[in-house]
Amino acid sequence: MNRIWNIQTMIICVLWMTPLGLLPQEGKLNQTSAITLMGLGDSITQGGSKTPSYLFSLWKKLKEAGYNVNFVGPQQTTLKDTTLNHSGFGGQNAEFLEKRIDSIYRKFPADVVLLHSGHNYFVEDKPISVIIEAQRSIISKIKAINPNAAIFVAQVIESGKLPKYSYIPELNREIKSLVGELQNTWSGIYLVDQAATFDWRSDTIEDMVHPNARGAEKMAETWFKELKKYVRKN
Repeated sequence: MNRIWNIQTMIICVLWMTPLGLLPQEGKLNQTSAITLMGLGDSITQGGSKTPSYLFSLWKKLKEAGYNVNFVGPQQTTLKDTTLNHSGFGGQNAEFLEKRIDSIYRKFPADVVLLHSGHNYFVEDKPISVIIEAQRSIISKIKAINPNAAIFVAQVIESGKLPKYSYIPELNREIKSLVGELQNTWSGIYLVDQAATFDWRSDTIEDMVHPNARGAEKMAETWFKELKKYVRKN
């Protein structure tokens, strides 16, 4: 009888210690109902009539692959007959997001967050440390609300608008270090290198910053490849 009780106690302890929604051996989000996903960033996430957002290509890829995903957030962007919710704020930076993420995420506690934020500063501002601390706080606030959130943190796309965005390559190195550091504290934090395949010479509109259709497709594919590793279909 004691042996049976001990086994039951061990099972309860293991279940209590395992984050809800994560498969302990595979490390994947276990989808039993629709996964909620939030794109978090600036105009590159928000998109518009002349600046395609990666969200639409990503939504299509996930849908066609059989994933049951709802995009959430306080903002909306419409492309043709499709409207997607998100947390992309045109013209805003990482500090803006950090100040608002607590209230946004409490209202829209997404299972998956895609963070792409590093633009809307000038190189003269020496913004790297400010961006890194803002991202650290964003991630910490999300995890404080929902320890089981899967947060995909992007090394951001580079830009031909120079010297304004000449700080981005160094920023991306620091983002990689930040993610490595935070992975020692929390599970469910993943690095996504959006800069690796993105080429502003061919993948942006005339402003050399915002993705064109080809660039948005590249970003979506990069997100999709990483999401597939950690999110499991029904």
